Amino acid sequence: MTCGKTFKGDEEMKYVIAFLTVVLSFCLATAQDKPKDVVDKLLDSACTIRAGRAQGSGVIIKRGDTNFVWTAAHVIEDLRKAREVIDPKTGGKKFIITFDTVNVVTEFIHDGERVEERSLVADVVRYSNANDGEDLALLKIRKKNAFSDGAVFYLDDKPPRIGSRVINVGSPLGFFGHNTYVSGDLSALSRVYENKIYDQVFSSTFGGCSGSGVYLTDGRYIGMLVRGSGETFSLIVPMRRIQEWSKKINIEWALDPKIKLPPEDDLKKMPVEDVHGISLEKVGPTQKQLYPFLIKYLD
Repeated sequence: MTCGKTFKGDEEMKYVIAFLTVVLSFCLATAQDKPKDVVDKLLDSACTIRAGRAQGSGVIIKRGDTNFVWTAAHVIEDLRKAREVIDPKTGGKKFIITFDTVNVVTEFIHDGERVEERSLVADVVRYSNANDGEDLALLKIRKKNAFSDGAVFYLDDKPPRIGSRVINVGSPLGFFGHNTYVSGDLSALSRVYENKIYDQVFSSTFGGCSGSGVYLTDGRYIGMLVRGSGETFSLIVPMRRIQEWSKKINIEWALDPKIKLPPEDDLKKMPVEDVHGISLEKVGPTQKQLYPFLIKYLD
């Protein structure tokens, strides 16, 4: 019995074999024409960040012939240098913020074998620190056309649904764990910690994963992994927070390909960081005192 029908004689079988041959040829041709699947795209968009003694994760994007990288600010904070100077125009004091260069590292696997490691120099375009800011940073790779593709961001008005399956690709333990692929679930929305909104994911994470992307199964980036407790309680900066910050500082082009990339000269004129006064006065216990286990970064 085949497909619920009894075949009598070789003639009928010939037609079946011919039909199946055509179907198989069509399927093979279609498979060859398909673009890279979601897994390959996410792996190609992931990188390891080396910033002095710190190592974390990043996500590559492409705008024209230029590649940028999103990562967590605390991954690169040791490269930050601040000096106080006198403004010659006003006579007042001001801060000048500079950063040492960052190394963006990737590796290539062919037929299950590691065949190449690349380390590219990147500059910090925008930075918002982890203590009183957003814990977000945008880097620009100096080499043109370094990568041919990049991440696609979730730009819907409503956040993803709790229970959605998610994927994380990061660098647990630094470059040793480069491009580790794990899956999990979106566990909760809008956790509040240190007056900032985070979404919670249930996914295996370790030190070095800070700055990595969390994605829906269709490959859209929904947030950046930055904090965790244990190996599976992880907090991400959600897209709605990343979008809000990007809009405020005019870098929405780093999320939405429909928005025009500014000219190179305009990028160079952008302030790398907005420095604000920080009040040390606290009323009552801080959330760090209430939840000290959440102080742990994932780098």
